[in-house]
Amino acid sequence: MIGTYPAKLDDKNRLFVPAKLRAELGEAFFVTVGINCGRSCLTIYSAKDWQALSQNYNSLSISQRAGATSLLFNFAVECIPDKQFRFTLTQKLLTYAGIGKDVMIVGRAGQAEIWDAEAFAAFEEENLTPEKLLASLEAIGL
Repeated sequence: MIGTYPAKLDDKNRLFVPAKLRAELGEAFFVTVGINCGRSCLTIYSAKDWQALSQNYNSLSISQRAGATSLLFNFAVECIPDKQFRFTLTQKLLTYAGIGKDVMIVGRAGQAEIWDAEAFAAFEEENLTPEKLLASLEAIGL
């Protein structure tokens, strides 16, 4: 998943699935708490990626499943978009990520993120430097 898509949360806490992400996300997907560079956001997983994440979680020991790891599942919602490709987010998720009306949906390889638009602008400004880009490219082997 790639790209950045501005969106607006409606009065019923619904967002539109961006057209370019619809095929990748499929008919159902999962949204839960996320973090990127120490900032709160929401992470969107396709059903296939959610299943893999769940299998990895289930393979952990009981002590490893405790705490923050379990919150990924406690906060998660399964999203099945309506005919207008809208999906609903819970108030709990919106509060965690500090999301207001203006939103950015951002592709991140196998997942996507949902950010408050102002928080994403600050994140982008902070991280869009030659030094940080070079470090990121080196981290992925380029």
